[in-house]
Amino acid sequence: MPQAIALIDANNFYASCEQSFDPALQGKPVVVLSNNDGCIVARSAEARALGIAMGTPFFQAQRELQRLNVVVRSSNYALYADMSQRLMSLLEVQAEELEIYSIDEAFAHLTRPANGDLNAWARLLRAQIKRNLGLPIAIGLGSSKGQAKLANHLAKGMSSHAGVFDLGHCADPDPWLEAIPIEDVWGIGRKLAHWCRSRGITNARELRDMPTGVLRAKAGVVGCRLQRELQGQACLPLALAPAPKQETCVSRSFSRPITNIEELREAIASYVVRAAEKLRQQRQHTAALTIYTRTSAFSPGFYSKAASTRLDLPSNDTTVLLKAALPLVTRIFQPHRPLAKAGVLMQHLQAANQLQHHLLVPCSPKEQHRREALMHTIDRLNQRYGNGTVGWAACGMAPSWMMRRQRLGRAATTRLSDVPVVRA
Repeated sequence: MPQAIALIDANNFYASCEQSFDPALQGKPVVVLSNNDGCIVARSAEARALGIAMGTPFFQAQRELQRLNVVVRSSNYALYADMSQRLMSLLEVQAEELEIYSIDEAFAHLTRPANGDLNAWARLLRAQIKRNLGLPIAIGLGSSKGQAKLANHLAKGMSSHAGVFDLGHCADPDPWLEAIPIEDVWGIGRKLAHWCRSRGITNARELRDMPTGVLRAKAGVVGCRLQRELQGQACLPLALAPAPKQETCVSRSFSRPITNIEELREAIASYVVRAAEKLRQQRQHTAALTIYTRTSAFSPGFYSKAASTRLDLPSNDTTVLLKAALPLVTRIFQPHRPLAKAGVLMQHLQAANQLQHHLLVPCSPKEQHRREALMHTIDRLNQRYGNGTVGWAACGMAPSWMMRRQRLGRAATTRLSDVPVVRA
């Protein structure tokens, strides 16, 4: 049976999550802001229709947003991550194989039915996701990842197709490919798009049909692979398991400049705690870590400093990592510097099930198991009852430098206090 690749993408994901848990936002223009309520990073379909531009600084657009009665929300990462996990869980049931491509995108491998038509399957999936999660999705189908990407682009841009487009099952795909500018082709960057246009290649169909030798001379094997993908040859297999990470970073900008070492120590401790949680989720240990801080790039006298250390025994234990990281704070802090950002980088990562012990750092299997059980219990409590249910004293109590989110909605799926209550 012929095979197909589907790209399933949640429309306006951040804004759609906000609308899903607040019925008052249905049908209203909604924008979501970046860290510290800085820029617009997501827009609902209604906000797009008003011409609100992505990336606009909030302070510049605030009056216009008020005039247009646009609802403004701060980024609610706990909600978005949980909704993404629920979305991917539903998609796994409906696909033979699934590659999670991003927080709101996934490639699915399917076998076409006898008539080759997958539109009925796609419409049922859209209805299921809308009913169970309240999220609108677009589904692009093709014979390869490249075709699925283009089909998804067409599914989003043409309301007549109701969010579904199958490029691998249409009589003549050429008119559709000609409608896609070269800049919108997956894998074509700004420089390569400029090179293509200088040679008269302006759309996806012309890229598909251009001489392969010319494209190879400019873009090498990557360009040839892209061209074959557009021709319907599946050259890019699904990545069913993510590759092990080489580094893990946690960094944030402060809501206000930090000028004393106590607050910087709290910030570094908070980021170490989050990084340790990530390592345990990834089932990895770190053998080295780096902390850093800097002032704003726009303030005079720019300052940036980093400090590193190695661990005798690789670990993902929060206590061990805090003991290693906090003494480094004195090496990166400098008085009278208005620090704007800090971060933690976990390096030389290795699988948690392949721990190389150290002769001079004894750690019995019993003690190691006890520490792992403690970390697991803390993670489960924070997952069930909300982040911060069990905290670390080094992180401080509601510090004032924390990321500014003055328009934060409910984290209704990850915090019991935010679950809506219905009184009947």
